[in-house]
Amino acid sequence: MLNTQPMDDIYFWVIFNAFILLLLGLDLFVFHRKEHVVKIKEALLWSAFWIALSLLFNVGIYYWMGSGPAMEFLTAYLIEKSLSVDNLFVFILIFSFFKVPQQYQHKILFWGIIGALVLRGIFILVGVALIAKFHFIIYILGAFLIYTGAKMAFTKQDDELHPEQNPLIVWASQKLRFTKTAVGGKFFTRIDGKLHATPLFLVLIMVESTDVVFAADSIPAILAISKDPFIVYTSNVFALLGLRALYFALAGIMQLFHYLHYGLSLILVFIGAKLLLSDIYHMDMRLALLVVAGILTVSIVASLLFPKKDNELPQPPNADVS
Repeated sequence: MLNTQPMDDIYFWVIFNAFILLLLGLDLFVFHRKEHVVKIKEALLWSAFWIALSLLFNVGIYYWMGSGPAMEFLTAYLIEKSLSVDNLFVFILIFSFFKVPQQYQHKILFWGIIGALVLRGIFILVGVALIAKFHFIIYILGAFLIYTGAKMAFTKQDDELHPEQNPLIVWASQKLRFTKTAVGGKFFTRIDGKLHATPLFLVLIMVESTDVVFAADSIPAILAISKDPFIVYTSNVFALLGLRALYFALAGIMQLFHYLHYGLSLILVFIGAKLLLSDIYHMDMRLALLVVAGILTVSIVASLLFPKKDNELPQPPNADVS
């Protein structure tokens, strides 16, 4: 008999997080122990692994919790995975801005995603608790998603990167000692017995701080799909785990998908409207999944059919950490 109750048993959380930590440990200390340039073939294989693992977990959700929660997980995973593509545009600009050598990019993304997992976990627990206690918050989240989606449609990715205006970057630059150039792949090093941060640490701060902005968009969108913290959290985790591999697989062709940005903004508006109308009209999760998948498909196909001209591609500014 299927268990249709939310997975609030502490054992599920402990086992799941222990499994994720094991995977991350293998990733950093075994498979990527040596810093190297991640080739497209390697990135595609890892992307396939993370997607297959996510779908396998989705099957597990189906058998443990039923078709409803399984559909919620799949929809939430697809939305989070789609929104994370917008992160990739910003990662490309960050690495281009600071001229981060390719062999160090995986390490930065690894620790950036570790921070993102902790941050998302906090956001999810707080968000679920607030919605459970104050129902009216769903209307605030719905309006916020519509506003964010509309704003995203008129905002260029290359206009979003301003390291000199980032409060954390400014604070770190004023309070920490920095080396003038990168020291291998280290974030910190000692010079004459004194601890110094390297420019790669600034890049990590930039990656982590931009995720705060993305979490503010994605978490409300996922909470519109499911109120079960386990479904929301696990769908976020699996989407983030595959983000690094997706970056290296798509970094060279990301600019081809120039209409995807508008598709993502439309998805946010759609999810926001779904939230605002939730007390009046309950949309079947299968229909929501079809709408999201349809928007993504149309935006990707339109990008390929109507490619952007070379002189329209964003040109990132220069800053060197090599």
